[in-house]
Amino acid sequence: MTDFTATRAMFDLPEGIIYLDGNSLGPLPRATPGRVERAIRDEWGAHLITAWNRDGWMDMPARLGDRIGRLIGAEAGSVVLGDTLSIKVYQALASALELRPDRRVILSDTGNFPSDLYMADGLVRTLGDGYSVKTVAPEDVAAHIDGSVAVLMLTEVDYRTGRRHDMPALTARAHAAGALAIWDLAHSAGALPVEVASGGADFAVGCTYKYLNSGPGGPAFIYVPPRHADIARPALSGWLGHEAPFDFDPAYRPGAGRERMRVGTPPVLQMAALEAALDVWEHADIHAVRACSLALSERFIAEVEARCPDLALASPRDGAARGSQVSFRHPEGYAIMQALISNGVIGDFRAPDILRFGFTPLYIGEAEVLGAVDVLERIMKERLWDCDDFRKRSRVT
Repeated sequence: MTDFTATRAMFDLPEGIIYLDGNSLGPLPRATPGRVERAIRDEWGAHLITAWNRDGWMDMPARLGDRIGRLIGAEAGSVVLGDTLSIKVYQALASALELRPDRRVILSDTGNFPSDLYMADGLVRTLGDGYSVKTVAPEDVAAHIDGSVAVLMLTEVDYRTGRRHDMPALTARAHAAGALAIWDLAHSAGALPVEVASGGADFAVGCTYKYLNSGPGGPAFIYVPPRHADIARPALSGWLGHEAPFDFDPAYRPGAGRERMRVGTPPVLQMAALEAALDVWEHADIHAVRACSLALSERFIAEVEARCPDLALASPRDGAARGSQVSFRHPEGYAIMQALISNGVIGDFRAPDILRFGFTPLYIGEAEVLGAVDVLERIMKERLWDCDDFRKRSRVT
């Protein structure tokens, strides 16, 4: 197993905490506070508005997009940063539907992240004219790709169970039926090798605050392959997606390639945080990360099943069919997770009954995995979760 001692030292993890929730919010890289302070004091503070040119602020969405592109197997110049993941989902969907004007169906699965489905539903309600969203069980997606489907919209790794779709196979099936394929990489980018170009994706989107560790609310990205880059019309015709923003032309002209997918002013401070976080990937190989993540998750599954028989595996048993998280079910899942957090093991809960654990070798090793299972075993055997305080729901679970 690859030694991740160097990358582990690049994160600022609280003493006494086992953090198994990087699949929801990555921890703080040690270099981030300094990079953000430099952006605040030396760039914004000292250079004021001249920093847009002097410090390269305007180019950050493309520059950082290229760095993420290398992690997801994208062509150079095909990824751009900015806005939120929901915005990028909307952009990709609207552009894809326009590229298939004779069709009206968006096909997705019932396990997709709700926000993606909300955006799709809102878009088809706006369009009217027979547009609809069709959702089927994840395992039934392939069977429902037919000549009525305009766009296949899927999240590669299921946010609850970690179940992984076969991106190249489903994309090829969509193309054979004349449909386009959009992939949400929220639980893939930085967790496992992704090949959007060779896999044929028509659009891909993702966030940066999970496995890419950009911090809460970090900017999202969108991938548009060269074959679509200059023909996809951006539904959100924002100022910075204009061909020449500082001409202040009242008529919108889309920028070239990925630039047209920019919408609003880039969040410079959060992009500075992301820039520092991406430096970690100069010391890590995504294939090695994936191999180690699978080994850690397999060990976790074996230990939990042997020592906590009341928990039922909710994730696929086959590691190849799973992302970098493992989920277990229990009717009292929420209370159990609160007990774990209270005892220094941080995972999270997803309704109705899933305890979710992420395995990120950049900062998590076998000692943490075994330590987490020790705590979980004690909580289950002693029923430490069985109290009113642990059943009291917070806004964020």
